Amino acid sequence: MKLLRPATSLFIVLSVVTGIAYPLTITGIAQLAFPRQANGSVIDRAGTPVGSTLVGQQFSGAEYFWSRPSATSPAPYTAFNAESLTGSSGSNLAPSNPALRANINARIDSLDAADKAAGYTRPKIPPGGRASSVIPVDLLTSSASGLDPHITPEAAAYQVPRVARARRLSESAVLEQVRLHTAPRQLGFLGEPVVNVLELNLALNALSRRSSE
Repeated sequence: MKLLRPATSLFIVLSVVTGIAYPLTITGIAQLAFPRQANGSVIDRAGTPVGSTLVGQQFSGAEYFWSRPSATSPAPYTAFNAESLTGSSGSNLAPSNPALRANINARIDSLDAADKAAGYTRPKIPPGGRASSVIPVDLLTSSASGLDPHITPEAAAYQVPRVARARRLSESAVLEQVRLHTAPRQLGFLGEPVVNVLELNLALNALSRRSSE
């Protein structure tokens, strides 16, 4: 009984400080200093949320740049389903695992099908060459999270001819949008240049609308 009162008091004080005061303080500071980031870096168009700059999403049409694949499908992303255990994710497939080669071949087929849908024929691969050595690796391998919002500039450049033909735009116009939406290395030396797929596709939608007017 002698220790019950101080123990109870300490429990209540710590619960209030760490469970109420601290979270509210940090939330308040975040809302004041970084409101967009604190609310998920959401992108909206005409007042309607269309996605986040931090979370990748599926694009499968020939007129869109595709995101990095998820391990759950040959195409970029699948919706989460608790019963069938699907959802965007990475994989632990070793280079020697036949399933990895099968996944890569399926992704190559998906990219080829999109090219054909747009009416674009790529130059033939030299004898002895492999499609997987021509296509940027981030279009063929899944990420650790399966939710990458970015692709490399090389992966974007690979898709430019297809997207340009599907949208009936010049390749130079599409390349310019890729350039405008390529983020450089942080502080000039951290990481690598990346392209935000959602922001790029939204910019192309706007460009296509202006071109058709």
